[in-house]
Amino acid sequence: MTTYDDRASLTDLTAVAERVRSSVEGVIEGKPEVVRLSLTVLLAEGHLLIEDVPGVGKTMLAKALARSIDCSVRRIQFTPDLLPSDITGVSIWDQQRRDFEFKPGAIFAQVVIGDEINRASPKTQSALLESMEERQVTIDGQTYELPSPFMVVATQNPVEMEGTYPLPEAQRDRFMARVSVGYPSAEAELQMLDVHGGVSPLEDLQPVAHAHEILKLIEAVRGVHVAEPVRRYAVDLVGATRTHPELRLGASPRATLHLLRAAKAAAALSGRDYALPDDVQALAVAVLAHRLLPTAQAQLNRRTAEQVVHDILQRTPVPAAAPQQTAFGVGGRGAAFGQQPPRRL
Repeated sequence: MTTYDDRASLTDLTAVAERVRSSVEGVIEGKPEVVRLSLTVLLAEGHLLIEDVPGVGKTMLAKALARSIDCSVRRIQFTPDLLPSDITGVSIWDQQRRDFEFKPGAIFAQVVIGDEINRASPKTQSALLESMEERQVTIDGQTYELPSPFMVVATQNPVEMEGTYPLPEAQRDRFMARVSVGYPSAEAELQMLDVHGGVSPLEDLQPVAHAHEILKLIEAVRGVHVAEPVRRYAVDLVGATRTHPELRLGASPRATLHLLRAAKAAAALSGRDYALPDDVQALAVAVLAHRLLPTAQAQLNRRTAEQVVHDILQRTPVPAAAPQQTAFGVGGRGAAFGQQPPRRL
């Protein structure tokens, strides 16, 4: 655990995050909540799945986030004929050395953009499993570490069925959060015509943060305090998905860990060195919904996984902080939590 001056580290974190946020929002107009979630996943050491209809800026968002950070970036266009070795790499026989030489694949980058990930075959998709979870690649019995920080930003179109292979549950579970960009407002679309009508703003986008700065921010996020009642609240939310009558597959323990990490990152982005139940609540849908499988009856009733998560949030009691003065102000790290009825969202 990193020891640091809380206020100084969080001030640095919010300053760097604000630069990255402003840079990305210069390309993606009118979607501040989507940009903030992307930053949250980055600082929480997770991976992001961007799922939406064609043409709303999924790939643009991924590229803008990658180019705003001075680090190595690789883009993979997933197609049905893409091979696992195209992602992980391959060992090639070197005639001069009379030995095999490993040629790294596209996964060996700090930010990997997987465009239309559901167009590749399940065999190729599975090549990402070890990389995303263990941040390493094993080829011919040899393990190679991936660079740090490491983040996979994948996009997929949910409405296209021909020539696509739905992501298996194990693959979706490795993404910390799923986000939908959505259509822009009329004002944002008018601004987009002015900005994107000539030259793409990506061409002029310059890095505003270095990879070593992101690593320091990740260390600061790890030091964010989470009280026991907040941890229990996250466990209760995830546990409720496993017993809900409208779900045939609930969230895994990995989902609980991802929810807690994301809450810590969200708290740090808000300038706090401690997480609140509100942080967990705000991220529950993005972190949990894509991991859940509704029952056939729920699908007939047109109930989505997002609606079920909202229902669980309303039913689960929220721990309330008892006001008390601490070294961090009222309701800081030393705040005690009790139970209060679930609040409406």
